[in-house]
Amino acid sequence: MNVLLSKFITKHNTAPFSQIKIEDYLPAFQEGITLAKAEIDAIVNNPEAPTFENTVVAMDFSGDILDRLSSVFFNLNSAETNDEMQKIAQEVSPLLSEFGNDITLNAALFAKIKTVYDQKETLNLNPEQTTLLDKKYKSFSRNGANLAEDKKDKLREIDKELSKLKLHFEENVLAETNAFELHLTDYNHLAGLPEGTIEAARLLAKGKEKEGWIFTLDHPSYIPFLTYADNRELRKKMAIAFGARSFQNNEFDNQENVLKIAKLRFERANLLGYKTHAHFVLEERMAQNPEKVFSFLNDLLAKAKPAAQKEFAELTAFAKELDGIEQLEKWDGAYYSEKLKQQLFNLDDEKLKPYFQLEKVLNGAFTVAKKLYGLTFTEVFDIDKYHEEVTTYEVTDAENNLVSIFYADFFPRKGKRNGAWMTSFKHQYKKDGVNERPHISNVCNFTKPTETKPSLLTFNEVTTLFHEFGHGLHGMLANTVYPSLSGTSVFWDFVELPSQIMENWCYEPEALALFANHYETGEIIPIEYVQKIKESASFQEGLATLRQLSFGLLDMAWHGQDPTNIHDLKTFETEQFANTQLYPDVKENAMSTAFSHIFQGGYSSGYYSYKWAEVLDADAFEYFQDKGIFDHEVATKFKENVLSKGGTEHPMILYKRFRGQEPKPEALLKRAGLL
Repeated sequence: MNVLLSKFITKHNTAPFSQIKIEDYLPAFQEGITLAKAEIDAIVNNPEAPTFENTVVAMDFSGDILDRLSSVFFNLNSAETNDEMQKIAQEVSPLLSEFGNDITLNAALFAKIKTVYDQKETLNLNPEQTTLLDKKYKSFSRNGANLAEDKKDKLREIDKELSKLKLHFEENVLAETNAFELHLTDYNHLAGLPEGTIEAARLLAKGKEKEGWIFTLDHPSYIPFLTYADNRELRKKMAIAFGARSFQNNEFDNQENVLKIAKLRFERANLLGYKTHAHFVLEERMAQNPEKVFSFLNDLLAKAKPAAQKEFAELTAFAKELDGIEQLEKWDGAYYSEKLKQQLFNLDDEKLKPYFQLEKVLNGAFTVAKKLYGLTFTEVFDIDKYHEEVTTYEVTDAENNLVSIFYADFFPRKGKRNGAWMTSFKHQYKKDGVNERPHISNVCNFTKPTETKPSLLTFNEVTTLFHEFGHGLHGMLANTVYPSLSGTSVFWDFVELPSQIMENWCYEPEALALFANHYETGEIIPIEYVQKIKESASFQEGLATLRQLSFGLLDMAWHGQDPTNIHDLKTFETEQFANTQLYPDVKENAMSTAFSHIFQGGYSSGYYSYKWAEVLDADAFEYFQDKGIFDHEVATKFKENVLSKGGTEHPMILYKRFRGQEPKPEALLKRAGLL
């Protein structure tokens, strides 16, 4: 019996990771697709007239076994992969792509959906049902259901090829990240580095049976090295290695993959009647079209660029005065910014880290969630996990009802991609009178505990934890009927609101008092540190904004125009960065070849959404500040109108119901010091 093909006989129906054998996956996918096809065939062959229930609802609940199997496999392929898993992913992705096409290009199924859709004005549907019907209809019309047969075949080819290319792209980035290590044996080369970073590097070398210290391109190693290492040549070596990932004309090079992905996306959009990939994507976003996104990004650029130029000039002057540096390079930015920040605010991450022990920060996030939404997180030890470092929790409400299962996976390892993300192993939905609760996971890459110290976080890592936890709450508090509208299944430029708003509590003395205790003495973080954290929050915000805007504009350049005439990736990138560039270009480096958000993740034509959501989160948090950051009434409004509603209604309707008005950009500009 393949454990992946039946309901899991486990506590809360959680994934039985220890029972899954790697050879189970491929046959499970093959059988899962067969089962899901049979469910679709049953809908198509139903002799009764199509109704909302027997067609639209039946379709939304179909393929449950395949969905859960896919969640388990692809989540592990990101967090705990190996060569065998990656090989299976390459085999399975085209099968899933083809199955998706089999559904959206099924003329008989579309005819049934269209029959119901054409009657929608007479069906007396509630808002969630109306959204589901619209979404199901568009999943066909926007994916080729109205195409001629030859064009449907072309679409299938494109989708199959894209699924393979995206996987290959990410495999290359992971391989390049793992391939590089900076092995140092001279203690003098460690000058400036924090004690914790040095110890982690020593442990890494020890684990590889080498003398000295090893630094890698994983963020907990790479970021401190660029920020603190006094040796400029070594910073340069690390920075160039990071920026050169999959841009080295070797077996892991992504230049061709990027060009192919961009061109296939454009071709696909044209096939479906859209001018560009961005026009296709943005039709189903708050922003609606590329023109509005470009306008939004360029308006922000006009406000941020003068501030960024001023900050860059100050940083240049500071580096020259301190070390005689004539020309700031990319590997100097973090280093001198940290030194300047220390001078201006007498504050650095090494002073703060003792107050941010990982376990206490996580418990702080749990306490904030309890004060806002009445949630309790209890660690449990009888739920299966996919790696010993993962911790598992039952999440309950004030009445002790199960709200969610929560998995926390916080440390880097070889089979895990860089970065931080939230995902789910099981969606929330309501069926047969049961509210099926979700299984949510936060995955990060924080510094591991050492032999002498627990895991201590930088303040940036604290905000990252709260950010991903905000996504997690969006999944955990979901309370919708239909699985495809649940949790984070919202417009992409709305999905960052629940995550980004959570970061705000990290700057509030009332919230910091809940968890920012010194790991050795238990002393609460001094109030002057808290004041300095708040004061320094907008430090170099012009530069940070310019950086984010440059990424958003690069994304739109790849996807908001015809890419068929782009032949050289580096030349194209250089042109796109011209208006946002302050540091000299590094010829060995490229951004796009490791820009996983847009070439492997779901952010193509969507990177702008981080800034878009900042407008929302600044405006929303201002409401909390006006009433009190733990105000029950505001928290309840946010929970009931945003966190629990998923994608059941248009996000602007949900936002206005919470806030009483549309978001205003002034709150963001004020917070960023750009007004």
